[in-house]
Amino acid sequence: MFENNNFENENTENIQGEFAEDAVNETAEEAAASEATESADNPEFNTANEPAADKPPMYNWVRDDYTPKSTPVFTEHRKSSGKKGLIAVALVCTVLLSAFLGFAGGFFASRIFNNRNDVQVPTTNITSEQLAAADSSSFNAAAVAAVGLESVVEITTEVVSRSTFMGDYVTNGAGSGVIIKEDGYIVTNHHVIEGASKITVRTRNGKEYPATIVGYDAKTDLAVIKIEVSGLVPAAYGTSADLVVGQPVLAIGNPLGELGGTVTEGIVSALDREVQVEKQVMRLLQTDASVNPGNSGGGLFDGKGRLVGVINAKSSGSGIEGLGFAIPIDTAKTVIDELIANGYVTGRAEAGIEVTYIDERTAYLYRLGDEGVYISAVTRGSAAEAAGLLSGDRIEEIDGKEIDTPQEAVDVIQEHKAGDTVDFKIERQDKDMVVKVTLDEQKPSLASLF
Repeated sequence: MFENNNFENENTENIQGEFAEDAVNETAEEAAASEATESADNPEFNTANEPAADKPPMYNWVRDDYTPKSTPVFTEHRKSSGKKGLIAVALVCTVLLSAFLGFAGGFFASRIFNNRNDVQVPTTNITSEQLAAADSSSFNAAAVAAVGLESVVEITTEVVSRSTFMGDYVTNGAGSGVIIKEDGYIVTNHHVIEGASKITVRTRNGKEYPATIVGYDAKTDLAVIKIEVSGLVPAAYGTSADLVVGQPVLAIGNPLGELGGTVTEGIVSALDREVQVEKQVMRLLQTDASVNPGNSGGGLFDGKGRLVGVINAKSSGSGIEGLGFAIPIDTAKTVIDELIANGYVTGRAEAGIEVTYIDERTAYLYRLGDEGVYISAVTRGSAAEAAGLLSGDRIEEIDGKEIDTPQEAVDVIQEHKAGDTVDFKIERQDKDMVVKVTLDEQKPSLASLF
């Protein structure tokens, strides 16, 4: 039907035939003369001499020429028909309207069904378990929120700072935390409690408790604090390894430090996203659930109300929305257990040095030689001091790997464990030498937080 180019001729012939049956008694000669006159006066209407190939397709006619071209014939006979002519008018209108509506309905129906049949459903190779987990139809946000809210707390902090002109002054901070044990253990971010002299926790029932630091790990931005209370509702751990992109999740926290118990819904936007947070490269979950300052340390929950991530960052770029990040729970669980048991993550290696990059101009001004990564400080009593490294040494290689940036030096050390011996190739006073350093275990001082 869509490709019928004879639509106009067929309707014109039908209209003329029906009109002739109801017209005033005319002789055959008069009718022929009338038709001849029409063709002469309206050459566009006389389609007999027009090649079919030059006629526009049906859909162009409907779109561009709503008024039928049989109108001149209809108008002429209406003037000479009297009462029967009026009947003929109504009949012609009915025929024209029916033809137009029938054509238009068929045209649009054809477009709709054709478009529908063209839709291709993408397929992905995922397991049935993953598909069930990602099924948004089974996600009950209210039920998940009811479970998660009981285990998420508000955290406020006080940090005492010192100024030459103002003396000591206190700045306040806020964040979130998740209860992980019924006897008061709570996980949060290291940056939430860093430098705090006072930490207060407010639970779901509105009660406030002072908290102490159990341990922290700056590398993973995790910390565990404790309040002296029992009978709390801990979060159930999920498994971040089972998450799929597009799976619905809820973020629960204390945005702006004033809106505790705020729940936002979103999806898992990406897995294992490499993000640099405060000069530390981390592999995080990405979500489009709304995350704001104060959400740090809060929980990311799956459709079964299980904790699958610890919120720790959001994009702060102008005009950027829907970019929140969380530490995967599979990463966090190991660190949490270490912090509760030891106060720090055991086995982490350190050399006991601070390094910095010095460019060519600065190196020339201080007569240091070439540009590169230099040791800026050596910790007293450290492995580096025992091995003989000095401030001002330029590091060329560590363990056979060329060092061009401070981060590369840190990365090589962190690839080892405490007790390993590594070779430092350094330049000192225009001479190259190799210094063997037996790495110590990294033990952060909790005293530095108070």
